[in-house]
Amino acid sequence: MSPGRHGKLIVISGPSGVGKSTITREVSRRTDAEYSISATTRPPRPDEQDGRDYRFMDRDAFERMIEQDRLLEWAEVFGNLYGTPAEPVRLAVRDGRTILLEIDVQGGIQVHRKMPNAEFILITPPSEAELRRRLKDRGTEDAASYKARCTQAVEELRLARKSGAYRHEVVNDDLEEAIEKIVTIVNT
Repeated sequence: MSPGRHGKLIVISGPSGVGKSTITREVSRRTDAEYSISATTRPPRPDEQDGRDYRFMDRDAFERMIEQDRLLEWAEVFGNLYGTPAEPVRLAVRDGRTILLEIDVQGGIQVHRKMPNAEFILITPPSEAELRRRLKDRGTEDAASYKARCTQAVEELRLARKSGAYRHEVVNDDLEEAIEKIVTIVNT
């Protein structure tokens, strides 16, 4: 990095099933932006690895991080805790690096309060019906969890738009187009 270059934080949010993970990974691959790893108390899915997808930890360890104010943001979602360790993000930005932070809307709003100069991007589905289809096709939830995620998705979109935190809204109806729009934001 060039001397004196200040990095930036790009916050990418959206409801479950909208394509955040796929988009964030591809944006990271196509730019010099680094993918921030969030911490969570939920168990890993079969295709997830500790340190790559999340930092998986037990609830006691996570709660100690909350008590010690070592998280940039955190939230409880469907009974599990999710959060972003603050120090790695702040150090990276201070060192001139671009960091991609993929988090839920609640977390994005918390980050906005602490780091309002970050770029906030809301990824949305083309329609509520399409989001429901994507969640169902994912096959990771039972019927009750599926219904809860659908309800939560609608509420998250409402909250994100009302918050004023998200300067950019990208509809993921064409994956490549959505990725390119976010690459442009990152590179600007």
